[in-house]
Amino acid sequence: MVDYGVGNLFSIKCAMEKVGFKTKINTSRIETKEVDALILPGVGNFSAASKNLEKVRQQIIELVNEGTPVLGICLGMQLLLEESEEGSGKGLALLTGKNLKLPNTVKVPHIGWNTIKVIAQNRLVEGLEDGSYFYFAHSYYAAPISKEVISAETTYGVTFASIIAKNNIFGTQFHPEKSGRNGLKILENFYKMVKGR
Repeated sequence: MVDYGVGNLFSIKCAMEKVGFKTKINTSRIETKEVDALILPGVGNFSAASKNLEKVRQQIIELVNEGTPVLGICLGMQLLLEESEEGSGKGLALLTGKNLKLPNTVKVPHIGWNTIKVIAQNRLVEGLEDGSYFYFAHSYYAAPISKEVISAETTYGVTFASIIAKNNIFGTQFHPEKSGRNGLKILENFYKMVKGR
């Protein structure tokens, strides 16, 4: 797990361990020989997170380019893209696109339970049904240029990507660690992918 100054690390750590992961929190240097997967957790501000990622940015990019699976959660998913309307700072640019603010026609931030619509099958969404509920807490959403990376969508004022997947790069706009059985299913699927490499 990469700690770049965001909250909720403990709850994500507990959820990851519940499905079988052995976790280690890294702040300034990632021990690359010990890494089977990367988790980018996330609650917070894009600009601050981007700045705090500087110490490990290049390591993350190299690991992902070498095939290490990465799962970005909420802000962590947004950091997989290039930039955000939330402020300055660069994302990891592992996927092409930008993060946009939710429309002011709905209450922002979007906090609470909402459903997903699976639009592309892959191993991360295996066993999930359309209409499954997940817990969201965000004001911005990822808008990847390529719609082919979108596995599931959610509607809240606008229809946005709630799950993205491309090769070894995965992201959820919702918080699987706060989403009960459905959230654990996502994490279990990610664990199976990592162990099956």
